[in-house]
Amino acid sequence: MKRIVVLTTLVIMSSIAVLAQNRANDIIGVWETEDKDARMEIFKCGDKYCGKLLWGKGIVEEDGVTSKKDVNNPDPKLRSRDVVGITYLSGLTFDDDEYEDGKVYNSDDGKTYKCYVWLKNGSLYLRGYLGMPVLGQTTKWNSVK
Repeated sequence: MKRIVVLTTLVIMSSIAVLAQNRANDIIGVWETEDKDARMEIFKCGDKYCGKLLWGKGIVEEDGVTSKKDVNNPDPKLRSRDVVGITYLSGLTFDDDEYEDGKVYNSDDGKTYKCYVWLKNGSLYLRGYLGMPVLGQTTKWNSVK
């Protein structure tokens, strides 16, 4: 009887872990801002989640194709790299329906901010902040299918 209880408990715990992991992976994919002026791809990087810029009005030249350079980066060696394709969202860990402990890089000012992300009604919300979350800004992104 003990063996059945232990086995049942292990099966239930494994099922819960699999469901939580599947929920955590809901963030993976391509996302676009509400205004359709930027796209990013979120992917798994190790045991965390990261995001890279695919396109954006503010990160490409007037031709709409050529990437701007990362001229405001505090590291002089990185100022000649293309902004399109850089990993600008990093370190997100899934915990209880929220992705936390992340960092988001802003190529406009060359600064990295703390951030967290959550999903609600099929949309992704990214809040970047300096110091305390109340001193931040939230952007809404929609899934690109």
